[in-house]
Amino acid sequence: MTKSSSVFIHPNALCESDAVGMGTRVWAFAHIMAGAVVGSDCNIGDHAFIESGARIGDRVVVKNNVLVWDKVTVEDEVFLGPNAVFTNDMTPRVGFKKKPEELIPTLVRRGASIGANATIVCGVTIGEYAMIGAGSVVTRDVPPHALVAGTPADQQGWVCVCGGHLGEDLVCPVCARRFRETGFGLEAWTQ
Repeated sequence: MTKSSSVFIHPNALCESDAVGMGTRVWAFAHIMAGAVVGSDCNIGDHAFIESGARIGDRVVVKNNVLVWDKVTVEDEVFLGPNAVFTNDMTPRVGFKKKPEELIPTLVRRGASIGANATIVCGVTIGEYAMIGAGSVVTRDVPPHALVAGTPADQQGWVCVCGGHLGEDLVCPVCARRFRETGFGLEAWTQ
């Protein structure tokens, strides 16, 4: 993937990466470092920062002021709310800079949504279509389709692919999709 002519880069943005997919829009004062990978049809908001070694999938929305560091992987169709922050080092010290291979990876699976001002502590996986509440601090893995909120974030319920809140029957009141528990999260299910 290379930066194509179909990529929109605002004149006040800094895009040093050549690995930006077609149809992606990068807005004012956003900074994408060399070595970062950004997929197709993404929207990178004002003042967002994507560090070398970060990977952003296709059709991802990165709202204003989001910070995505090295070793963070965001799969397709993820929403990163304003001021969401990732980390990649559990014991940062100025005098003891880590080598890139010592940083701790984080994975955000397809379709997940991360609310405004959420902090994602490194080393976690956020499951497919999970939803992280605004202002939450995520310190452990989040199951697929889980709704978590708080500091530290705890599970509050389940959500559908469409974002509808599932009742005890695990049927979406919005789109009527049915789900079943898998042992770690939910999966779509038809009778």
